[in-house]
Amino acid sequence: MPDDATIPPAPPAEAGTPPDFDNSYARLPERLFARLPPTPVKAPRLLRLNEGLAAELGLDPTWLGSEAGVATLAGNHVPQGAEPIAQAYAGHQFGQFNPALGDGRAILLGEVLTPAGERRDIQLKGSGPTPFSRRGDGRAGVGPVLREYIISEAMAAFGIPTTRSLAAVATGEWIFREDAVPGAVLTRTAASHIRVGTFQYFAARRDTDALRALADHAIARHDPVAAADANPALALFRGVVARQADLIARWMLVGFIHGVMNTDNCAISGETIDYGPCAFLDAFHTAAVFSSIDHGGRYAFGNQPGIAHWNLARLAEAMLPLFAGDEDQAVALAREALGGFATAFGGAWREGLLRKVGIAAAAEGDEQIVQDLLDLMEKGQADFTLTFRGLCDAVEDPAALDRVRSLFADPAAFDPWAARWQARIAADGTAPAARAVAMRAVNPAYIPRNHIVEAALAAAVQQDDLGPFEALLAVLARPFEEQPGRERYAAPPQPEERVLATFCGT
Repeated sequence: MPDDATIPPAPPAEAGTPPDFDNSYARLPERLFARLPPTPVKAPRLLRLNEGLAAELGLDPTWLGSEAGVATLAGNHVPQGAEPIAQAYAGHQFGQFNPALGDGRAILLGEVLTPAGERRDIQLKGSGPTPFSRRGDGRAGVGPVLREYIISEAMAAFGIPTTRSLAAVATGEWIFREDAVPGAVLTRTAASHIRVGTFQYFAARRDTDALRALADHAIARHDPVAAADANPALALFRGVVARQADLIARWMLVGFIHGVMNTDNCAISGETIDYGPCAFLDAFHTAAVFSSIDHGGRYAFGNQPGIAHWNLARLAEAMLPLFAGDEDQAVALAREALGGFATAFGGAWREGLLRKVGIAAAAEGDEQIVQDLLDLMEKGQADFTLTFRGLCDAVEDPAALDRVRSLFADPAAFDPWAARWQARIAADGTAPAARAVAMRAVNPAYIPRNHIVEAALAAAVQQDDLGPFEALLAVLARPFEEQPGRERYAAPPQPEERVLATFCGT
């Protein structure tokens, strides 16, 4: 970590207005974080600025794109009002507890208040080593930075709660993984970076005072109504359970696999966080795994609800001293609250699937209809996204069912289900055009296809060509709209294009 003498001087004043930071997390007890500046980089160069997000946050894109702004986004300059810190947390990684993780390559510059009055973290990811780095270099490569940019912005366009990508900056330096790769820094925004593992860190140290301070902060940040509850900490926990149940259902309804659902990658805000070896389904398969480090399939597509429940149980364990002074009573309260997960997830998943097939009001037998479709898709290796999107067209044009049935290894096996579905949707009297509109609003035409993402990253890393990256971002900004001329972004991979493994990039 450099001393102050190595930090470059502030860049010259530029047009525009710098961010106005307010840092509530930095006012918590010092043992919740480490104070340090980002490590400067050699030659920062702006790769991408998310001007739309900047406007939502109330930030000035002109300033962010200026020399002073790029220096800030790269970690070469700490603007006035920012209080850079690395947060402490622990975590279960593939089921094994590590009591001391923390931000090993990220620095939280501070928080900004949006025009809507919401508090958002501004964090630099890949900004150099911290006391939590565990001998790592604290840096990130261009490929993983752009991957997170693509996937997080796609998730936002899907309407799924997520951290967001404000900017990507090349560092002008090489970092070493399996090979030397160009370095980059991602500026990430979030409702907060408080994780299940943050609570675990202090529970492992039996630091109840820190747990209470963290819970009070989280309540103020995410669940202000919980402050008036007879048991505020328990009300906070119930809110986390509800948000996670809804989030995992939303993931699965677009075929998303997080890939590394460790407790330190589980945000209590209910946002998707830490896009490492994530991927999207092509052919539907409940046991699908892409992550190169998930050798046992712990975080397979179909396991995600169970893992989320497991993570929440670890949060409950960490928070027990806050629920009640008597341990037995605290455990009973935690179990009751945790029991709400299955109901909340099941309801969100079933209702989401029914909407995807055009059933707005469930009737007896409808759940079996969608389950039978999923079973057929898995057996027939049908593309997840194209199957549901094709049904949108078939509502208005029954001939479009031929395109859907062609997605199945045995097209004839699809026909009896299709007849049942057509009879069901005809029974409720909804106009076909209205039903198609509703279905297209929940069934994306475009997802970040793994092979297209990898091709865009390869062009950026190997050829310094951001054209494919920009083109993919443009398509994914409107994922529910048909975009003539961009059909290849909707197409599944050819056999030789299939991506079998994704990597975390750390």
